[in-house]
Amino acid sequence: MKVIVIGGGVIGTCTAYYLAAAGHTVTLVERNSTVAQESSFGNAGVIAPGYVTPWAAPGMPRKLLGYMFSSASPLIFRPGLSAGTWRWAARWLRECKLERYRANRERMQRLAFYSQRCLHELRESHIFEYEHTQGYLQLFRTERDIKMNAPARAMLAENEVPHRLLTADECRKLEPAISTDAPLAGGLHLPRDETGNCPLFTKRLAQIARDIGVTLATETTVLSVRPNLGRAGVTVETVSTAQVGQTGQTASLEADAVVIAAGVASTSLLRPLGIDLPLWPIKGYSITVPVKTELFSPRIAVMDESYKTAITPQGNRLRIAGTAELGDTQLVLRERAIATLYKVATDWFPGAGRYREARAWVGARPMLPDGPPLLGATHLPGIFLNVGHGSTGWAMACGSGRVLADVISGQTPDIDLNGLTLARYDR
Repeated sequence: MKVIVIGGGVIGTCTAYYLAAAGHTVTLVERNSTVAQESSFGNAGVIAPGYVTPWAAPGMPRKLLGYMFSSASPLIFRPGLSAGTWRWAARWLRECKLERYRANRERMQRLAFYSQRCLHELRESHIFEYEHTQGYLQLFRTERDIKMNAPARAMLAENEVPHRLLTADECRKLEPAISTDAPLAGGLHLPRDETGNCPLFTKRLAQIARDIGVTLATETTVLSVRPNLGRAGVTVETVSTAQVGQTGQTASLEADAVVIAAGVASTSLLRPLGIDLPLWPIKGYSITVPVKTELFSPRIAVMDESYKTAITPQGNRLRIAGTAELGDTQLVLRERAIATLYKVATDWFPGAGRYREARAWVGARPMLPDGPPLLGATHLPGIFLNVGHGSTGWAMACGSGRVLADVISGQTPDIDLNGLTLARYDR
């Protein structure tokens, strides 16, 4: 089959690769000059399947209210007058019930664990260098944080995820770079979790995909997608990215199938087709800091539990990522959000980086109110979805791409897709 994949983030690039590996003729369409330039660019880089959970969880509404009055917090809520934000928030609140949380968590983790297996198979089949590190250390500032983490540890045990609760001294033995002045009560070590430079991985996979026949159409914006009337196939209207908003010449691409994996931009392509998804941009922030000296820099990724901020070594840089903002859709760097990232980094590793040379980033993460992404077919022939991964796209990318390739090829995926398809919004 001839397949067009719209969106060159890590999700779309994985999808294009697996489709080509399955024997399809694939074109990957991306509006930027290369892949992984938007949501995939500045993420934390953490792949921790056991910690992939929905935001919609019991107790989260109360926490959100508390965060609103904190000067440094992992979540910023700026609803303003946006009706879309309020609609999304109302659906999110309905999903915070315990039974809904458990169902959504199981769906996300089913995909995330499968995706990690797919990633390992990729590394066995191809040569990859993407600043990969092994192990993940969750840091607790207080004894209360340790107590509050008990349900998460029970969840890890339920999923047979190796983990060990550490004392403060054991944390410092595992990661000697932690400052002796840091407010450390203990930690949780997850040896099988891993990290990596997501855009570096995506660019390497795009190169591999081209080698097996994928056509990469960059600087190309998709204007519309429509099923062909009276005949099989789908037509995709595109324009050069440089001509968007002008009277540039459009081009028509024909395919047997189209996979929409364009992140937040997917909604504008799907709405004219009668598919109105509750997909909303949740802004995420990060800073990338040059390492000053390896002696004071972490060797493994750490997570500050109180501020939900990850500090990840990536070659000769540190990536500090966290803070989510709901409401404002403009990609504007908020001083409050960036200040929280600096605080966390300097609390734990004050001498690790040249913090004055840090580069700040903000991106829009496409999130559905219940948490799991949407994969697979729509009610329209030839149109498929791979959207809504939120802040865990890197952890789910390989598995999601493999699932789409199996579905389009007429094969039964290796995992159950119950709760991961558009059918869950038919209830």
